[in-house]
Order: sequence, then structure tokens, then C-alpha cells
Amino acid sequence: MLNGSRKYSPVPSSPASRASSSSSSPPAAPRRSPRALDRPGSLLSQYGALLESYTEGELRRLLGALVERRRGAKAGGRAKRARARHKPCALQQLEVSVSELGLGYESDETVLFRYCSGTCDGALRSYDLSLRSMRSSRRIRKEKVRARPCCRPLAYDDDVSFLDTYNRYYTVNELSAKECGCV
Repeated sequence: MLNGSRKYSPVPSSPASRASSSSSSPPAAPRRSPRALDRPGSLLSQYGALLESYTEGELRRLLGALVERRRGAKAGGRAKRARARHKPCALQQLEVSVSELGLGYESDETVLFRYCSGTCDGALRSYDLSLRSMRSSRRIRKEKVRARPCCRPLAYDDDVSFLDTYNRYYTVNELSAKECGCV
């Protein structure tokens, strides 16, 4: 594959060739020396030796996978972010320990935490459009207001009860969402 058979010939930069050029033109910029594939410590020779150990079919699969990964990385990141912004408001769930909820309880018990996630662009009302216009014209400046509805719980699941690490019994109400909507 890469066996070092390619030969490079640098552009001659002898004093005679420089003298033949007109004195009004700027001197030629120094040229970088060509990379040597046969030099033992060069990065290209290391990869060349690695790639020579593969069969042609393996190389085709490897390069195909790399090309696909590169294509996916270019378009995928932006497309993925664009899709993520336009997911409708919906109920999601996650299994977590009570300690991970951040409410100050120490417990190893797990709960099914349901939450609301998504956008509410379809639920824009005249109020939201007017508020957005007032903010863009700087009539409303300092207040922290949102010019669009938020995806929030409309109803909550039943209360959640658990034992902490000290065998004390607790009940937490309105912990998990039951139904979501744009408010």
C-alpha cells in the first residue's frame, strides 16, 4: 500500500536560478522539505506498516466505515441538534436512586422519575407573539420573561414513599409527572 516508492523532487533553489529571475520580484519563499516515507521514525511509515498488514477487503471495509463515520459526523451533529430542538412536549422517564433526586434524602431505593421534556412551538398564542415583539423592540428589558410556553407537568403521579439509610420512612408528593403539556 504505502511502500515508500513515491519520489519527491524539491524545486531547485540554487543561487544561479535566483539570479536569473528579475530583481523586482520578491525572493521565493523557502519550500518545506518533502516527507520521507522510508524514514523509520516517521508517522507515515508507521501507518504504512500498519496498513500493509491488512488485506484489501479489510482495508475497503475500514475505509468505508471511516468515510461513513465522517459523513455522519458532519451532517449528523447539526441534524441531531436540529431534531432535538423540535421534539414535541412529552413525558419521559428515568430510573434513579432517591439520593440522586437532590432533595437531601440518603437512600439506596430506586424510583421511576417521570419528567416533561420537549418544545412547545406549536402552542404559541397571541400573548407569546406580543411578548416576543416587546422584548425584541427592547420595550421589556430587565425582567426575565419567556416569550413561549414551557413544557411542564399538568398532573403528578401518586406520592412516593421510601426508607432512608437510617430506616426512617418518608413520603414525597408531586415528585413525578403524570401528564405533560405546554403552559
